[in-house]
Amino acid sequence: MNARFGHVGVLYGGRSAEREVSLMSGQGVCDALRSQGVDAHLFDTGTRTLIDLVNAGFDRVFIALHGRYGEDGTLQGMLELMQLPYTGSGPMASSLSMDKIMTKKVWLERGLPTPGYAVLSGSADFDGAIAGLGLPLMVKPPHEGSTLGVTKVTEKSQLRAAYELAARYDEDVLVEQFIEGRELTVPVLGKGPDARALPAVEIIAPQGNYDYEHKYVSNDTQYICPAQLDEAAAAQLQRLAVESYRALDCEGWGRADFILDAQGRPWLLEMNTSPGMTSHSLVPMGAKAAGIGYAELCMIILESASCKVQPPPASI
Repeated sequence: MNARFGHVGVLYGGRSAEREVSLMSGQGVCDALRSQGVDAHLFDTGTRTLIDLVNAGFDRVFIALHGRYGEDGTLQGMLELMQLPYTGSGPMASSLSMDKIMTKKVWLERGLPTPGYAVLSGSADFDGAIAGLGLPLMVKPPHEGSTLGVTKVTEKSQLRAAYELAARYDEDVLVEQFIEGRELTVPVLGKGPDARALPAVEIIAPQGNYDYEHKYVSNDTQYICPAQLDEAAAAQLQRLAVESYRALDCEGWGRADFILDAQGRPWLLEMNTSPGMTSHSLVPMGAKAAGIGYAELCMIILESASCKVQPPPASI
């Protein structure tokens, strides 16, 4: 038994719309950690309570949750209060990265390339969004992942229905300029100046539709890793992935998603701070291309577990 990490909890499941994906991720991570002699145990935050977590007596936890209440900073804040070391980014970085609108604001302030956008709410200005961004558009709930509630709009008449679908998930809806091009993603490991990008993965989905079905169920999607890019383009993509990760103050691990347009320009789409770890997932693909197996990757991430907020000094 590998006693160095103590009693480890793998937090999975949860209550978000991505629960089923998290169940697969958590099982894979737990099996991998156990294969390395770690005393790892699954803990479903969707069916068990905070009291259960306290009583479990974990020495550190691996977060394999996706979406709300697991990837958005709420759980991370609770773990900070418990002073329980955890994998991935801290409360602020997790919250910023989960909110696609705030992510864009941070990236634009840093001069990083991301598609133009508008925010629609109850008094949605559909005409203004189209006038400002043109067509086609991508319409998204800003706090969901796994392409849930996402619609590509090619005609003005489609925008209301797309907005209403996204509004089922979020009060505000993100409307984003559509960039035609190659879909790529770059995993990142580490923290601050030590953060490093892994090889990029290109995703080729049927009819370019990389939806929930083609992410997690179908075997029709092609993944090319390392992506077929010239040396300069690959280096640029990795540099931008690390810059975008640092801009949000991410740490531990993450994954930056891109579109590479017809002119070879990369556009940042979003940052994932607790990416999938299923058989179809992209971070393990990038790690494998760098010579890091799935179990080793899980151990690297577990090794990085920590509390990010330093407690105040004891009063004198």
